[in-house]
Formats: sequence, structure tokens, C-alpha cells
Amino acid sequence: MTNGILLSYRMGVTLHQTGHGHSHGAADTHSHSHSGEELHNPSVRAAFIHVVGDLLQSLGVLVASYVIYFKPEYKIIDPICTFLFSVLVLGTTLTILRDVLLVLMEGTPKGVDFNMVKDTLLSITGVKALHSLHIWALTVSQPVLSVHIAINEDADSQMVLKEASSRLQNKFHFHTTTIQIENYSEDMRDCQECQDPTD
Repeated sequence: MTNGILLSYRMGVTLHQTGHGHSHGAADTHSHSHSGEELHNPSVRAAFIHVVGDLLQSLGVLVASYVIYFKPEYKIIDPICTFLFSVLVLGTTLTILRDVLLVLMEGTPKGVDFNMVKDTLLSITGVKALHSLHIWALTVSQPVLSVHIAINEDADSQMVLKEASSRLQNKFHFHTTTIQIENYSEDMRDCQECQDPTD
């Protein structure tokens, strides 16, 4: 039993040190972020949680066996420990499940505010409006964006594109952005496809 606890501890330490972040910036920049403090990969996190669960179950068995050894009349402690430690293990898996569902349902990534992204793009000189703004999670640590930006006729489309890409990467750390620049027209004001999403 003690060997099981030590093995689970060692595996947990090993998995915790494999945290690895990876991102691609705008304009073909490429950066890596290595960190043992944060596990970005859901598979590694799931393996780590599994090891923690094994460790908790082993501790539960150890506690129950000591209690029963010294106080045989307290045999009820075995199912109680099993239930309590099972609830703890289930609780630790909920964050993994939430993150995986966010990716599968193409939800808005954690830490990215739709309205803040929209306001950032609208504040660029020459931008008149934008539509078809979509933000989703490609993976847990890779937010993705696509948008159509409508500009004034006298605006420089390449400068707007460059500024939009730069702001999105520097402020929100998007992994990939797809931006289409187009000239603004009055019919965009009433276009149903150009409206913001509703809750």
C-alpha cells in the first residue's frame, strides 16, 4: 500500500513537470512557453488527475485499514472512506470535462470577452463596422478568431489588417486569426447576418 502511494506521488510529480504551452503569433512569429505550474494539454491533465485519484484512493484504503486494524468494530469506515474519496476524485475530473466540452461545442474560450474584442477592432482608425465575428476554442489553449472588417473608402486596408492582427495577438493571444477586409456600405447596417450574437 505504501509503495502504491509513493508510486502515485512520483508519477504525479513527473506529469506535473510536463506542462507545455505553445503559440503562434501574428506575422509568422513563433513562441513557446514552458511551465510546470500549469498543465495546458487536456490529456496530460487527465493523466495527472487520474494519478491524483489513485493516490487519494490509496490513502483512503490506508486510513480505513489502520482504523479497522486498531478498532475492528469500526468496519463501517471502509465504505465511508471509499465513498468520500470517490467523491473527491469525481470533483477533480469536472474541470477536465468542462474544458473538453468547451472545445467540442466550439464555445468562447475562457478569458476572452466577445465585446472587448469587438470594441478593440472598432477602435482601429478607418474601421467603420465589423460583422461575422466568431471566436472559438480550437484546443483548450488555442483560441481562434475570424471576422469581416468593413472600412472607410479612404482607409488603407493593409494597415488596418496589420493593426487588427497585431492587437488581437498582443492583447488576446489568439492562436490563429482570419480577417477579411471589405469596404463599408450602408446596407450593412440592416443586414441580419451582420448582427451580434444573442445569448
